[in-house]
Amino acid sequence: MTSSPNHSSCRLVQAGAAFTGKQGLDYAVGISAESVGAKGIHLQLVTIPPLAKAKAHKHEAHETAIYALSGVSGCWYGDALEEHAMVQPGNFFYIPAGVPHLPYNPSADAPCIAVIARTDPNEQESVVLMPELDAIRPDPFSGAAED
Repeated sequence: MTSSPNHSSCRLVQAGAAFTGKQGLDYAVGISAESVGAKGIHLQLVTIPPLAKAKAHKHEAHETAIYALSGVSGCWYGDALEEHAMVQPGNFFYIPAGVPHLPYNPSADAPCIAVIARTDPNEQESVVLMPELDAIRPDPFSGAAED
């Protein structure tokens, strides 16, 4: 008799193959509905290549927590992307549900790598692209406030 995976037990997984999400960034999923049967959390790695930026977006009804591992990321956020933060290695960054944001990597040399936890176990399902905000920050590298 073969047994099916026990989704009520602990699971050890490796990050899945990297893929490019709707936001235009590269992700490697660890914990998700698909990988372990998660019901309320998603955990993944994100890589922002040098001088790359995401598409402006929000995650409807889902919170996001980020922990920066290496590199630096700038992030414009708010209804009109009027707020700005610089996220350094060792920093935690919280994005409430429904808040528009546009992360980018200002470095010409180093990728930015971070761990992302989100309250959506399916991750990409809650992504809402906001192209009208991309026009507000066509070049997110200019005008960044020093934090």
